[in-house]
Amino acid sequence: MIAALTDVGVDYPRGRALGPFSLEIGGGEIVSLVGPSGCGKSTAMRLLAGLEAPSAGKVARTPSRGETAVVFQAPTLAPWLSARANAALPLELAGGAHRAEAAARADMGLARVGLAGVEAARPAQLSGGMAMRVSLARALVTEPKLLLLDEPFAALDEITRRALADDVLALWADTRPAIVFVTHNVEEAVYMASRVVVMTRGPGRTAGEVAVAGPMPRPPGFRTTAAFRTHVEAVSHLLAQGMAA
Repeated sequence: MIAALTDVGVDYPRGRALGPFSLEIGGGEIVSLVGPSGCGKSTAMRLLAGLEAPSAGKVARTPSRGETAVVFQAPTLAPWLSARANAALPLELAGGAHRAEAAARADMGLARVGLAGVEAARPAQLSGGMAMRVSLARALVTEPKLLLLDEPFAALDEITRRALADDVLALWADTRPAIVFVTHNVEEAVYMASRVVVMTRGPGRTAGEVAVAGPMPRPPGFRTTAAFRTHVEAVSHLLAQGMAA
């Protein structure tokens, strides 16, 4: 177990946003978290990242803050920095790498996400998909043990979403971090993970979970298989129950 939320609850002045909710993440495991808008998926993500403290319950995480990386829905790149400088930023902030070393590792990270040749480009010169790739490179440059992806493809077109999904799974195969992937998209949730956890409407609790069989990364045509469709229907059924709960 690399991270766990145990009976956590999060309360805001307007009321409870999450919980009680529990989730365990194993080392190298990819888990998708899916649920209706406002159920607390992003709140659970912030708890796992150490960006927020629970009002109740317990958060346990083996990796340190420096071994945990988060990619949000918006790339959140510094517009005045190049792609290289944006990707190198975690290394420079941590202070463990010299500037030249950080730049070299950033270039390697950009190449891993298919952005070799655009190291000097500013965010305004990049497409939405390219900006998200820079954000992924920035997250992966520290070789995290826990990677948290909070709806990273939501603002992208379907072709780019699918390409980035395969890219993320290929990158996972290289270093095997544990990944928590938050999404509203049921098919995306099934494609990305070996386990899909479905949440109820807010304040989010666990409606159920579905284990997804099949090789990782996904082979070509996986979305057309009967097993994939069966898993999608199972998750959709739990989601409908969760929305009615």
